[in-house]
Amino acid sequence: LATNIKYLLVGAFFGIVLSKSQATSWYRMQEMFKLQSFHMFGIIGSAIAVAALSLFVIKKMGIKTVSGDTVSVHSAPFSKGHVIGGFLFGIGWAFTGACPGPIFVLLGSGMQVALVILASALLGTWTYAMIRDKLPH
Repeated sequence: LATNIKYLLVGAFFGIVLSKSQATSWYRMQEMFKLQSFHMFGIIGSAIAVAALSLFVIKKMGIKTVSGDTVSVHSAPFSKGHVIGGFLFGIGWAFTGACPGPIFVLLGSGMQVALVILASALLGTWTYAMIRDKLPH
């Protein structure tokens, strides 16, 4: 239970950061996809830099996960499925202005229309599960 509370607090903090940085703003997403503003590229670039530095420090210091496991990152071989999936993900992101994390931030901030986005994301995930064996991997 204590571990779950830690995750809840970290998730709530992350949601506040996403909201305050305007990473949940449909208008900011449209600016990004139309290449009209650096704002979202700055947020995404900062996140990549922080993640890379964090992984470097974690590996260098041998830091373990909360459950005591070694942190490892596995690479996946490239396939055209990555391109197709990324394209579909980008289309959904451009239309809705939300990728998976911000959907819950939008719901938490009272934007009920995000229920449609959540339902669409779940439907897309379910559809993928149904046709996964027929797709290129």
